[in-house]
Amino acid sequence: MNTKIVGAVLGLAVLAASSAASAHVDVAVGVGIPVGVIASPPVYVAQPAPVPVVYGGYGYGYGYGDWRAREWRERREWREHEWRREQWREHEWRERHWNGY
Repeated sequence: MNTKIVGAVLGLAVLAASSAASAHVDVAVGVGIPVGVIASPPVYVAQPAPVPVVYGGYGYGYGYGDWRAREWRERREWREHEWRREQWREHEWRERHWNGY
């Protein structure tokens, strides 16, 4: 009787070990049925119009056409123009004085 219990326990242990050692594999068969997909139409939302900034009443900046901003912009453009001109002159000089080294 004792050997039968030991044999049963040993058999169950072997079955448990073999099932734990095997890799878990799923086998599935899929049947694809094409179904039409209906996409919803795109929704376009109008952007709000920009709000103009108006200086109200009489005071600082009224009627001058923002001359300070224009002057800064012109100075920046002039500096960029001069820088590009200088870069071009340097490029031309290097092209003329190139000795192959």
